[in-house]
Amino acid sequence: MVTAYNSHWPCLFPQHGPGKKHERRIELQPWQRQIVAEHPWRFVRGLVHSDGSRITNWTTRVVRGRRKRYEYPRYFFTNKSGDIVRFYCETLDAVGVAWRSTRSARNAYSVSVARRASVALMDEHVGPKY
Repeated sequence: MVTAYNSHWPCLFPQHGPGKKHERRIELQPWQRQIVAEHPWRFVRGLVHSDGSRITNWTTRVVRGRRKRYEYPRYFFTNKSGDIVRFYCETLDAVGVAWRSTRSARNAYSVSVARRASVALMDEHVGPKY
């Protein structure tokens, strides 16, 4: 366990505040936006590794009278904070990744990346979770 106390922590982590992060406004400071703009894939990788996953999805279809199973990879990112999901989606747009978003019954937002070219980009830059 690491513990640190300093009155300047809010300067380094301006998103920190009282209450749950999904119940309060989160905004990136200009210096943080600049870092994200310079290193978008590191930002995406950090978000996926903290609140996302890469899975193999599957479905079946009838082809010439026979049921055939298809498997394909996809990425999911889920978070209750609309602001964090917005940062993620804006960054995906900036790097050219196609995505879709839904709101689940748990009041969380889920973002899915399933198109082959976009999954390939994510595989190239995000990699496996540690």
